[in-house]
Amino acid sequence: MTLGWKLVIDCANAHRQADFWAAALEYRREDNGPLVERLRAGGQLAEEAVVEHRGRLEFRGFAAVRHPDDPFDEASDIGLGRRLLFQEVPEPKTVKNRLHIDIHGERGQLEPLVARLEGLGASRVREEDQDPAGHWWIMLDPEGNEFCAS
Repeated sequence: MTLGWKLVIDCANAHRQADFWAAALEYRREDNGPLVERLRAGGQLAEEAVVEHRGRLEFRGFAAVRHPDDPFDEASDIGLGRRLLFQEVPEPKTVKNRLHIDIHGERGQLEPLVARLEGLGASRVREEDQDPAGHWWIMLDPEGNEFCAS
């Protein structure tokens, strides 16, 4: 038996988070528009379950990104490999993440990586330089979720 997985991330705005993380990781935003249209046409999806985002129909409250080289379902554009799914939840983030994403750039290119991430909406929290673990920045995504850039 082969298991699949995806990392599900609770958030306030799934589409904004998916936009940020797709750009940050150089992943692909899943385009569920054709699937949304098929489900709506078949009466399987209520209008209130749909939102328009950047000119595309999307599922309200859910958005995903996937690695561009991984397999995906051509009918739904849903990734079958490395994938992050953002789901909106009513409660705000209140404590430190119990897990986080580490983004590794090219050796010796930490400052350009951090600057690029800031340009996408991230913010710096603290620089770490710990032998032998390495040198990295603790950062926040647009909703305040911690991640590391090294």
